[in-house]
Parts: sequence; structure tokens; C-alpha cells
Amino acid sequence: MILMDFSQPWFFGMLSRERTNQILEPEQSGVFLVRESRTQVGDFVLCVKEELRVSHYIINRIQPGGVTRFKIGDKEFADIPSLLNFYKTHYLDTTTLIRPAPRAKLQCKYDFQGQDPEDLPFRRGDILEVISEDEEEWWTARNVNGQMGQIPVRYTQPLEPNQIPAINNPRPQDDIPQPQQGRPAPINEYRTGLQLQQPTTTTTVPIQVQLPAKAIVVLQRIPSAYDRRQLQLKIGDIVTVSKMNLNGQWEGTINGKEGIFPFTHVRFLTPEELRNLNT
Repeated sequence: MILMDFSQPWFFGMLSRERTNQILEPEQSGVFLVRESRTQVGDFVLCVKEELRVSHYIINRIQPGGVTRFKIGDKEFADIPSLLNFYKTHYLDTTTLIRPAPRAKLQCKYDFQGQDPEDLPFRRGDILEVISEDEEEWWTARNVNGQMGQIPVRYTQPLEPNQIPAINNPRPQDDIPQPQQGRPAPINEYRTGLQLQQPTTTTTVPIQVQLPAKAIVVLQRIPSAYDRRQLQLKIGDIVTVSKMNLNGQWEGTINGKEGIFPFTHVRFLTPEELRNLNT
């Protein structure tokens, strides 16, 4: 059995599919978590908010040659952090992994001294962070000092985001690199097969312009043959930008062909360049 590190901000333990959907549905695209699979013991599930749905990707634990590896679709990784880092820079279906889902916060209604070594004592008014919803009545939680243990759920009440005071978390969050190239298409917990598709950069649009607008390609890009929506970019090509999506994947036309491309590969023409282009 692989023991997961509950200090990882993305690992939520034995979470049900329904509860996972409740956590991720209000979030923006790219918010994710990893949970243990309830249907395939020993495996895990990568759960991601993608546009209007929550996707569940099965992560199989395999042991080729006696060495434990983690497989998602047709890709294998030495560990789950490596898998997550890959999909922070490569697409799933409609998004890369942006940040872990926020953990629920609880306010303690009563004092709890704890009875067993695995219990986490707390006092009335303390704020706890939920690490894993292990059972109906007992959850794993963490206090502001970074101590973790079991707590009785009935001694606490959930806090809404606007009720939560600032809590110092002693454990650093994963750095989220900006997306680069390559991408796989989605599967869910009961599907297999990832096909390579193409990258993007997830960020906010840097400027405001009136569309459609002309831009020039500053970085060459040859897209994956598996994704026909992606435009091939050659340095010096002129792109007519028709839409600037907030995920950094813009829409436009090059030489009569419509498609999408990462905004980091182009820049808008200056007024002087536009005049020269039209003469």
C-alpha cells in the first residue's frame, strides 16, 4: 500500500465522488485535488474542474519489474507529484492544473481534550483545516500550529469562505509553473486512453484592445497533429486576433485558417506597423 503525504495541499484522502464534485463545482477551471479511489483499491483519482464539469481521471498504481509507478492514460510517472507537475504544463481536456482545491475550514464549538494518541485536541473557537474526511463522525484535521489528528465532526461547524480569518499554514504550497507544450485529452474514473494534444499558457490577458486586431508572431510553434484547432505559427506571420480568452489561449486567423494559439507567441502591431502593413 502506498502511503500518501497528507501535508500535500492537493491530497484529500478517501473522498467520495459526490463530495469531490461539491468541492470543485464552485471553483474555476484548473482547480484540482487527488483522492483515493473507492472502486479500485490502491489507485487514486485526479479530480479537476474543467469548464462546466468536474472530471475524474483514474491514476493506476502499477509495478512493472517490481518498481511502483503511477499511470494515467498511456503515461507513466515515478510518483504523483511528478504526474501533477506534468499536467501543470500540459493540457488535460480543457485546462492545465492551476492550483489545489481549497480545504474546508471548521470552527470548534466545544473543547476536546482527545482520548487517543491519534486525536487532535482543540479548544472552543479554534479554527481547523480539514485534511481528510475519513468517516462520517471522525475527520483528520490540522490546527494553526501544523499539528494533525482525528477530530469529532459533531464538535465543530463549517465556516463559509467569508467567515474564515487568516490562518498561517506552516507548509508551503506547490509552486505552479506556467504551461508550456503538449497536452492529453480527458478520461474519467472509468475510461482509459489519453491522446496527446497541445499546450497553452494559463494567465490573465495582459492588455485591452479592440478586436479584431492584428498581431505578429514572435515565437515559432508547430502544434501537435492530434489537435487540429491549434494554429501553426511562423515568426513574422500576421494573425487576426478575434478573441482573447482568459486562459491565455487566443482565437484568430492566419492565412485564412481559423484556430487557437497561446498569446505568449504573438504581440499586437503598433499603429506605425499597421500603417506600413496597409500600404
